[in-house]
Amino acid sequence: MLRRPLLDPYDLQGVTLTGDALHTRREHARFLVEAKKAHYAFTVKRNQKNLYEQLRTLPWEQATAKFYDRTPGHGRKETRVVQALTVTDLGVDFPHAARVAKVVRHRTDTKTGKQSRETVYVITDLTSRQASPERIATILRAHWVIENSSHHIRDVTFAEDACTVHAGTSPRAMATLRNLAIGVLKTLGADNIAKTTRAIRDEPQRALPILGITNDPDSYGT
Repeated sequence: MLRRPLLDPYDLQGVTLTGDALHTRREHARFLVEAKKAHYAFTVKRNQKNLYEQLRTLPWEQATAKFYDRTPGHGRKETRVVQALTVTDLGVDFPHAARVAKVVRHRTDTKTGKQSRETVYVITDLTSRQASPERIATILRAHWVIENSSHHIRDVTFAEDACTVHAGTSPRAMATLRNLAIGVLKTLGADNIAKTTRAIRDEPQRALPILGITNDPDSYGT
């Protein structure tokens, strides 16, 4: 979650901070805008039932500003349609909200041809001049670059979501160890963390270079 103690030391004036649905909280919005003079762009999903319903029922048919984006990756093709509305008497109850966006993602699995569709919403204090649909799409892409480079690896490769460790500070310690492992492997030149960890699992001696026992780069399993 967005933690104030971690952000307090930093000058965030004018910076736009993104957050997934877990971070979409009123106190976070107030803290960023009022205390840090920063901006926010938060994702809204069904876990925020009331806010999600407010955004879902907005007059999206009146949104004249749209942006279309298509990208391949992760074994699928994805098309995104971003619409944006300015928050003016729209009944959106969220601190400092100035702009909302509807993002519809159409995905096609390149192997199976299976298609899916997902709709999410974005809420931000950025104005219409600062947050065109294209700009919102750029902000979301930047967020997912970070998400995929760290959190996706932790969730998929290291099975963080399936971990049953939950007592005391143990979850934080485990997260730190996972981040340390990812950082070490990337520093050693591993461009595919999943492949490298599988190689170490199958042949544990490949981990010896990480411990400084050998300098043979062929042992990294990359």
